[in-house]
Amino acid sequence: MTVAVGSGGRPKYLVLAAMIFAVSMTFIDQTIVSIAVPEIQRELGLSNTGVQWAVNAYLLSLAALFAFGGRLADTVGHRKMVVLGVVLFAAASAMCGLTPKGSLAEAWIVTFRAVQGAGGAIMFPAALAIVVQTYPLRERGKALALFFGVAGGLTAIGPVLGGYLTEWTWRAIFWVNIPVALIALVLVFISKPETEHRPARMDYRGLALIASGVALSVFGFQQATIWGWSNPGIGISIGAGLLLLVVFVQVERRTESPLMKVDIFRNRAFLFENLVLGIAMLVFIPVFFFGSEYAQIGLGKSAGESGVILLYFFLGFVVAAQIGGRMLDKGGAKRPVVLGCALSAVGFYLWAGKVTGLDFNAQQWLVALAGAGMGFMLGPASTDAVNRASMLSYGEATGITQTVRNYAASLGLAILGTISVSQFHSRVTSSLVAMGMPKGQAAAQAARDSQSQGGTGSAVTIPHFIRLDFAYSTRTVLYIMAGTMAVAAVVAFLGLQRGRQADPAEEAESAAAGPGKAA
Repeated sequence: MTVAVGSGGRPKYLVLAAMIFAVSMTFIDQTIVSIAVPEIQRELGLSNTGVQWAVNAYLLSLAALFAFGGRLADTVGHRKMVVLGVVLFAAASAMCGLTPKGSLAEAWIVTFRAVQGAGGAIMFPAALAIVVQTYPLRERGKALALFFGVAGGLTAIGPVLGGYLTEWTWRAIFWVNIPVALIALVLVFISKPETEHRPARMDYRGLALIASGVALSVFGFQQATIWGWSNPGIGISIGAGLLLLVVFVQVERRTESPLMKVDIFRNRAFLFENLVLGIAMLVFIPVFFFGSEYAQIGLGKSAGESGVILLYFFLGFVVAAQIGGRMLDKGGAKRPVVLGCALSAVGFYLWAGKVTGLDFNAQQWLVALAGAGMGFMLGPASTDAVNRASMLSYGEATGITQTVRNYAASLGLAILGTISVSQFHSRVTSSLVAMGMPKGQAAAQAARDSQSQGGTGSAVTIPHFIRLDFAYSTRTVLYIMAGTMAVAAVVAFLGLQRGRQADPAEEAESAAAGPGKAA
């Protein structure tokens, strides 16, 4: 029996396992905190603004620093950056779990959530680049289908795990990362992955521009729910952030050793894969937050029960991810990406039509269908995008792709969150007025209800009209998600080319062998 080995002579599956353990923490932490938010807010006495930032500081840090992490991996070394990222992530997780009560709590947990994101941004591009360099192009689809399938599944498991750990202590949702980090470090030591990298100057000017642009633009959307769209600070923040991102692109084009080679977007396939990924990620991470909130408020479930509900999304996702990876290896990315986006759009649309019935039994397989659509497209789109890079730029290409993904996820959370709160506020106000409450008093009460975090864990203690009004606001969000994935399907259909991508090394060998050999 022959065991496939990587460049260092170690079995390739051992390298893959090491990288999956390394990045698993970053995926779990994208969703695990959302379940524990009510308990964290109650125990630490956080403001609504503070608890929002405890959730979103992590994603924002990932989005702002991914390009830096990818560039760092390609210039310093992929294995070094994986180890550094794992250690930084685990240390920040421990500090989050040790958040003190009192006046320091809010600044403490938000700061270390951002540090967690920095660790993930350093680790993830390096880990993905190691997998890409370990597996040849024709085997990469299966390997990365497993990589993204497990990682995406862990995103779905986050709320489940968070629900049950929170019943012990919310601090455990952070401490659970520590044993995972230790396993990852042991596997990295055993597998000793070997990759190529090239020393180069670091573009700190570009880092400052992209970090500031991402932070300001997302900050504006996130604060709109709290400050209101009439506040001039919202428009100024969003406008300044977007302007800085435009300046970043122009500066990078003229920089000798840029943080991000923006000219890579001239590659049509890379451009369209990232467009599709960006559109899809407006939905993928937010669905876990809104699904958890709907389960706790609309269905009146406990934190643990609401996490279990999202396992249906995971079930569809992980099965379809394996099929999508095989489709990529056999016929290229277009078919699984278009099919996945379309299936996901249908799943979200049908799910939206059932949420106001407040009966999850009528929704569960529609949730799985939406998850399956995401599973079909996410791995192939990400893999095909990274495959467009040269061997020495895999980390950089991953950094670009993940920047797009996390920036879009942050925007999706902020924008859909604003829409959800606005819809819920409007419906609760109307319901209270219909019950005889004066309009001004009803609006004030609705504002308090719409800013509350999470459910109470019991359908009995939540008035039926509140549950129904929240379900209607969730329906609006799901319909928007369906439309968003339909747009992604159209972009993929029109922008992606059919057929399997050729390996540049194989093309070069064929050309050198002459026309007869090539044929």
